[in-house]
Parts: sequence; structure tokens; C-alpha cells
Amino acid sequence: MKKRVHVYYSGRVQGVGFRFTAEDVARALGVCGWVRNLSDGKVEITAEAQEAALNDFLAKIREYFSAYIDDAEITWQEPSNEFKDFNIAI
Repeated sequence: MKKRVHVYYSGRVQGVGFRFTAEDVARALGVCGWVRNLSDGKVEITAEAQEAALNDFLAKIREYFSAYIDDAEITWQEPSNEFKDFNIAI
């Protein structure tokens, strides 16, 4: 079942390759959406894919950046099917 997930990651998540890694992992798993840095120091992700792929995506992000993530605010939503690929947003 296709889903959408919206996540705010906080901690020391900027300046550690978070966005580039998220983009690589998402593309490898067939996840579409975007990732961006926020002015308050958080990183925001909006992603859509099959639920299993999204769970794998979130697990890999957590695994790669566990030393930097203090908190993750995760909201599951219905997919909008607006994305064709995964990109770093400005």
C-alpha cells in the first residue's frame, strides 16, 4: 500500500551529509519526494512510496545518522502522487 510520510529530524542533522545521503537512499529504494534543511536547524523530509519501502528508508536514515538525530517527528499521511523522483529542495 502506498503511503506518504512527513518527518522533521532535529539534533545535529545539518552539515553531516544528511540530505545527500537521504537522496541516495531514497533513490535506491524507489522512494519519491524531497529533503531540505530548515532555518531552525532541523531537516524536513516528505516522501512517498510503498509502506515497506518507506519503513526501510526511515530505518536506514536512523541507522546512518543515529549519532546526530535527537528526535524525529513522524506523520503518516495519504499519498498525493505528486512526486516523480527524490530531490534536495531549497
